[in-house]
Formats: sequence, C-alpha cells, structure tokens
Amino acid sequence: MSTPYPFTAIVGQDDLRLGLLLNAVSPAVGGVLVRGEKGTAKSTAVRALAALMPEVDVVAGCRFSCDPGAPDPACPDGPHETGTGVSRPARTVELPVGASEDRLVGALDIERALSEGVKAFEPGLLADAHRGILYVDEVNLLHDHLVDLLLDAAAMGASYVEREGVSVRHAARFLLVGTMNPEEGELRPQLLDRFGLTVEVAASRDTDLRVEVVRRRLAYDDDPAGFAARWADEESALRERIVAARALLPHVVLGDAVLRQIAATCAAFEVDGMRADIVMARTATALAAWAGREEVVEDDVRQAALLALPHRRRRNPFDAPGLDEDKLDEALQDAADGGGDDDPDPDGPGGGVPPQGGGPDDGGTDPDGPGDDTPGRDEAGSGDAPAPGGGAGEQQPVRAGEPFRTKMLSVPGLGEGAAGRRSRARTEHGRTTGSRRPEGALTKLHLAATVQAAAPHQRARGRSGRGLVVRRDDLRQATREGREGNLVLFVVDASGSMAARQRMAAVKGAVMSLLLDAYQRRDKVGLVTFRGKDAEVALPPTSSVDAAAARLETLPTGGRTPLAAGLLRAHDVLRVERLRDPSRRPLLVVVTDGRATGGVDPVALAARAGRLHASEGTASVVVDCESGIVRLGLAAQLARDLGGSAVTLDELRADSIAGMVKDITATGRAA
Repeated sequence: MSTPYPFTAIVGQDDLRLGLLLNAVSPAVGGVLVRGEKGTAKSTAVRALAALMPEVDVVAGCRFSCDPGAPDPACPDGPHETGTGVSRPARTVELPVGASEDRLVGALDIERALSEGVKAFEPGLLADAHRGILYVDEVNLLHDHLVDLLLDAAAMGASYVEREGVSVRHAARFLLVGTMNPEEGELRPQLLDRFGLTVEVAASRDTDLRVEVVRRRLAYDDDPAGFAARWADEESALRERIVAARALLPHVVLGDAVLRQIAATCAAFEVDGMRADIVMARTATALAAWAGREEVVEDDVRQAALLALPHRRRRNPFDAPGLDEDKLDEALQDAADGGGDDDPDPDGPGGGVPPQGGGPDDGGTDPDGPGDDTPGRDEAGSGDAPAPGGGAGEQQPVRAGEPFRTKMLSVPGLGEGAAGRRSRARTEHGRTTGSRRPEGALTKLHLAATVQAAAPHQRARGRSGRGLVVRRDDLRQATREGREGNLVLFVVDASGSMAARQRMAAVKGAVMSLLLDAYQRRDKVGLVTFRGKDAEVALPPTSSVDAAAARLETLPTGGRTPLAAGLLRAHDVLRVERLRDPSRRPLLVVVTDGRATGGVDPVALAARAGRLHASEGTASVVVDCESGIVRLGLAAQLARDLGGSAVTLDELRADSIAGMVKDITATGRAA
C-alpha cells in the first residue's frame, strides 16, 4: 500500500482542512463539499484524512462493519451477539463517477430470491464505507439518481435495497466528502443543500507559499516513507486531538443565546428550510469541541455560518458563491442585542441591483418605449459598415434582461444519452415500457415477463412444490423510458443589426433563460457567436452553464452579420462532439434576426449552411429576434433551411398565449 501524503504537511487551504476535521470530530455535521479549480490538493487532503481517523472495532467476519458493542439488529450478516470484536483502520472508500447503482448500494441475486426465497445480497460501496469515509471525486459529474441514493443514505444512516418485493437494509453511517471543479458543472440546489459544509479552494498567489508547496511535494515524491516519517509527530498529535474532541463533544453546551444567533443568521440570509440551522448548530458545537471548550461562543457561530451557508443562499446557478461577511456580523450583533431591526432592506427586494434600463449605462432608454427598437434606428445605427480591424461599430457589452421560464425544447425520437430532463430516451430509470433478455448483468427485473417466460416450463422442470422453478434464461430485463440531457449549442448573432441596446438586452435575457433551463435539465452547453467578418467558439461544449453565462455577459456587439460563418462554425463543433460523445444528441439554438451581410450573396450562403445541418438531421430552433413594424421573415426562412422551427422572443416564454411544450423536429414542425 502506498504511503499517503501527510495531512499536516498540506500548505495553506485552512478552510479545507478545518471542514474535514470538523466532520472527523462530528460526522453528524453532514459531510463537506470541496469546490475549486484543479490542482488545489482537494483529493490529497481527503485521502490524507483517512490516516488521522481513529481505528474502529468491528464484529469479526461481518461485511457491514457492525460495532461489537452495539451490533445492528437488522444486519444482513446478523444477528450478532454483543461482545469483543477486532480493530481495524477506518476505511476510505472512493466512488468512481462511472459506478452503477448496484456497485453503490449492492445487489440482490434475483434468481435465488425468486426460486429459493433467499436474500443473497452482495454489499456495495455504502456498506464498505460504514463507519469510515466515502469520497466522491467529481461529484457534480455523478448521475443524479446515484447522488440521490448517496445523500439519502448519508441523511438516514442506512441503505435500503428494494427489488421486486425483496428488501435488504443495512447501516451506512459515514463521513461524506465530495470534490468538484465548478467549471465542469454545478450540483442541483437540492443536492447542494444535503452537504453539511462547503469550502472554496484556490491556488495561493503568494510566491513563498507556492514555493513551499512545490518543495514539499518533490520531497514526498522522492521518498514517500521518509517524508511521512518527518511529519509523524504532527500527525500523531492531530490524531490525538481528534480523539479528545470526540470525547468532549457530548459535553459541549449550546445555549439559547447562541441558538438565537444561529436562527437570526439563517433568517437574515433567507436560506430555505431548517437544515441550515441544524447544520450550523452541529458545526458550532464541533468547533467548540475542537477548540477544547465546553461552551459555544459567537466566534464558533460565525465560523459555522461561513462554512454552512454559502452554498445554501444561491437561488440559481448564476449567483456568485460566498457570503457577505459584513451582513453576517450585523446579523450576529442584532441577535446579541436582543432582536434587531425588522425593517425591510432599504434596497428593496432587488437587493440593490440597478434596473435593466433607464440608467446612465443604457443611455437613458426607456425599457418599455420604442427607443432603439425602431426599424430605422436598427439599420442606420447598426454599424454594419466595415471599420479598421473588422470591429466596425463595436459597442460595450449590454446587461442581460431578466430571465424567465422558457418553453421546453426537445430533440425528437428516442435517444440513449446521459440521464437528464430534456428529451425522451431509453434509461435505467423511468417508466417501464417493455422487457427484453438481459445483456450482461441483470439490473432491473421485469417480474411479469420473467414469470411468463418461466411458467410454460414448470412441468418439464419437475416442479412439485409451491415455488416457481426459474432459470437464468427466464429472466427478463425491464426496458424503461425516461429523459436524457442533450448538447444545446447556442449560435448567437452579435452583429450590428442586433446591437440596439433594448434588443440585445432582451436577447441576452432570452439566452440566459435558456441557459438556466439547460442547467435544470442537466444539459451540456456551448456558445458560438458571429459578428464582423467571422464566427468564434466563445465556449466549447461544457457542463458549466456558469461559464456560458459569464461569456454571454461580456459579449461585445457590432459589425457585419456573417450568418453563414456562424452556422458553419457550429457544424464543426457538432462534428467534433459527435466523435467525443456519440450518444448525446444535439439541439442547435440559433438566436438571430435572420439578416446576413458581408461577402457575395450572404443570404444564399447562410441558406446553404442551414441545409447542411438539415441534411445531418440536427434538431434545431431559431429564436427570431426581428422587431419593428416591418418584418422581413428572414429568421423563419432560416428555420426552414435548417429543417427546424422558429419562435419569437415572446413565444419563447412558457406563459405566453402560444405556450406549449414543443419538440423541435427536423422537418420544421412542432411534434
């Protein structure tokens, strides 16, 4: 076994180390989610923590690590008699991103269960992690149903396996640690809330600290055992401190005044539900025990809030993480003074955010008036004439309008992509639509089809009792239909004809709304923009809608409208993605007014580029941004060339008069 990097040798990352240690002292805190860029010692710290965990006593031969002093009466390997057991180090179990449900929770032998009535159960990773650490690297890339199972087990302290009326339960209490890089996508807010604490990590910009990190890492790589030996005393002292804090924890007093501070803080930051209050209370108690005190003080509450609240105050994926520490201090002081001010926030419900129109940055334009949205101003002021450098008429980025709930746009047919919430697909989870012979291991039994297959052969198999004689060939796999995530590739017109401030704010608001919808439906997203003389991939396909939203906010506008270049660049992106992820079906969303300028016959070139997408069966929708009294209908024509459909900005809203769920088909009709 390789020698782990010593926990005490990690340079910096104070919040990361504290979050892990508090969970080691009190697993009831609920685990910790570590968010940060790659190469910031996330995995190193988690693996190093295992060496600090106290040894555990287990019942000899029990696959579920039962405590000999209080064995689980429902243990599948039980019942066990109370007595002495054997000691072993606490385990660190790693859950790979590609793990199956059976690997996580365990699997029943369905054939023996049906034919013999025997609960032949093979434990999964949740059983292995009982009374230890369960580490999930890249937890944001884990399938949703696995995260649900994982967090349910962490919350209840037990894992349940239910298969066609046969159930097995076993204890599953563990320290849950998840790490993730936010650039690769976010967790759903409901899942974020299930992690007790969260910490943000980043590489230090201090030269001396970076030098020390490199020096220690090189020394460890040259001689792991020797390096660990040099830190043995510090490791031993930290291990003893964890044991002492665990012993002190039941004696820590959480006074009413402290509880009032916790409640006031959670109320001030408007977190949903009561889980935040409970986690803060447990964290503050663990902090007091870690400091060797028997009473929780205000500093414990403040530190607990910094660890337990940042991920719970985010209302959507575009909210910046973190906590306003001045507001935190004010809430704590108000609670300490006996109540505080109940007056509403002077900035109002908008939180001090300036309005989308009418400010100095918007040139005083009335958001509801005609303003820049008239046909004459749109063309005359668009800046379509070329200028040096190809950036003719470039304007400063415009803020996006308020996002809204959009119609559901989906890819037609039945896919087999990654689990999500957009288009119909064959999945492991969903409604049962039929059965088939299993290919490989049986995962979802279709009981009726299995019985139907076995029934005609009972006399030939010599059945004499009440049980059904079932063979492997009789088993049938349930086929299920659910929803998949897609690749939603946005092609956004940033040319001068779109540059009028009112229109661009509305366009960005619509794209932001579609990005939010893509986040909720677990899609990958990409962003191609075109303006001036060419198109560029502003964001390669990614699971991070945060990154797409950030690129959209800083999108400059102005210049000609190379529509064909944008469509051809999108075609290149989709071609590469089909090779990388062939099972994930694309949905092309073109946001434009349909105008095409620059070069020889630009409209015909755009039509040819659109028909190229149509020939490959790419599902597409054109968001028609044309405005004004006179409408040329160019976006609708582009939609026909693409073989897709066109919707206006107003029709894109889910609550519009024409609101309905649409399947964007390759024939230009809504299915």
